[in-house]
Amino acid sequence: MESYSRRRFLGAGAALVSAAGLAACGSGSGSGGPGGGALTAMVYGDDAVKIQVTSVDRFNASAAAKKTGAEVRLQKIPGSEYPAKLRTAMGSPNAPDVFFNWGGGSIKAYRDAHQLVDLTDTIASDPVLKGGFLPSVLAAGALGGRNYGIPMRGMQPVVLFYNKTLFAEQGLRPPATWDQLLDNNARLKKAGITPFALGGSDIWPELMWLEYLVDRIGGPEVFDRIKNGDSAGWGDPAVLKAAETVRRLIDDGAFGKGYSSVAYTNGGAPALFAKGRAAMHLMGSWEYSTQLGKFPDFARKDLGWCAFPAYDGGAGDIRNVVGNPTNYWSVNARTSHKDAAVAFLRDCASPAYTKDLIANGDVPATAGAATLLDASPNPAFARFQYRMVQQAPAFTLSWDQAVDPSVQTPMLTEINKLFVGKSSPERFVSALKGLK
Repeated sequence: MESYSRRRFLGAGAALVSAAGLAACGSGSGSGGPGGGALTAMVYGDDAVKIQVTSVDRFNASAAAKKTGAEVRLQKIPGSEYPAKLRTAMGSPNAPDVFFNWGGGSIKAYRDAHQLVDLTDTIASDPVLKGGFLPSVLAAGALGGRNYGIPMRGMQPVVLFYNKTLFAEQGLRPPATWDQLLDNNARLKKAGITPFALGGSDIWPELMWLEYLVDRIGGPEVFDRIKNGDSAGWGDPAVLKAAETVRRLIDDGAFGKGYSSVAYTNGGAPALFAKGRAAMHLMGSWEYSTQLGKFPDFARKDLGWCAFPAYDGGAGDIRNVVGNPTNYWSVNARTSHKDAAVAFLRDCASPAYTKDLIANGDVPATAGAATLLDASPNPAFARFQYRMVQQAPAFTLSWDQAVDPSVQTPMLTEINKLFVGKSSPERFVSALKGLK
C-alpha cells in the first residue's frame, strides 16, 4: 500500500504539534542538538529516506561543509513514531537543527513558540534558493506569507482521473467546465455507470471535493484566510456554495449509493474505478502508483488524467491546484549552525537531488526538473503533474494539513456529516465557523 502510505505520511502532519511541550528551552550543548558539534537533521524514516541519506553524504563531502565546519547527522525516525518524537525533541535541550515537516498547520505551533527560523529573507537573497523551486510550492508551505521551509520531497497534487476507454465508448470528453461535468454525469448514469468513485469511509477523499470547489468558486484567498487563523472565513459565500454543490452531486447519484461504506485504504474505491463501475476518480497523484500496483493493465492502457474543471462564474483559476505540495525542511531557531543548515538546504535545489527524486518515481518541486522528467517511470504523467504545478497561480495545501491540529478532527467530522446527510450545507458552515 505504498501510495496510501504516502498519503498518510503527509496527512500525519496535522497531528504533528500541539501547544503542549513547546515551551522555549535554552540552547542545548549536547552532541547532535543545537549548539552541539554536529548539525542534526531529523527525518521521517520511510522508504524515500534514501534520498535524504544520499543528500547528507553529498553535503558532508562538499566544500560547503568544510567552509562551515559542520557535519550533518541524519536522525531517521520510524514513521508511526515521528510526530511524537519530534514534539518531544523540540521541547528538549537536544532538539534537531533541521527537521522534516508538512508545512502549514503542522508547524504553526512551532512558529507561534518562536522555534523556527524565518527563511523568507534568506531565500530572497540566495539565488539558488530563490530560483530553485516552483513558487507555488514554496508559498503553499508558508504561514502568513512567510517561508519557514524548503521543499525536500516530491509533489502530490490532486488530479481528476478518468477511464479513457469508457469515455471513448460513451462519446465523452474530460470535463473542462462544471456544466460539462454535469452533462457527463447524466450520460454515464443513463448508461448504468457511476460517475465518480469515492472512498467516503476514509473521509479525506471527501475533503478533496470541497477543497477544489471552494477554490474554483471563491478563489484561493478564501481558504488562505482560514489557514491563517480567521475562522470567520468559513462564512465566505464560496464555502456555502461548495457545500450546496456537493449535496447536489450526492443527491443526483454522482457517487453512487454505497460510497460512505467504500474505502480508499483497502483498495475499494480504486477497484470500482479500474473495473469500469465508476468512470472518474478525484484523487491525489499517488492514484497512478496505486493502479499500477493493483491493476497494471488498466493503469497503462485506460488511465487518463486532467485538471479539475472550472466552475461557471467562479473566481478561481482552472490552473489552481490543491493537494500535498511536498514535504519541507525547517530550521530550529536555536541552532548554532544556521549557515551550515542553509548550505545543507541548498542541496535540495541541486540537479543531483532532483535526479534522485525522479529515479524514485517522484515529481520534484525544483524549478529545473522539466528537462529531467524523461527518466521518470512514467514520463507522460510526470510531465503533466510538473506542468500542472509549474503553471498554477496557487497551490492550496490540503485543508487537514493546513489548519491548526486542534481543528483537524472536528473539521473532518463536519465534512463527513455533510456527505452522509447528517448535516445541511447551512449547518455545515455554522459548525465550521465555530471551530477555534
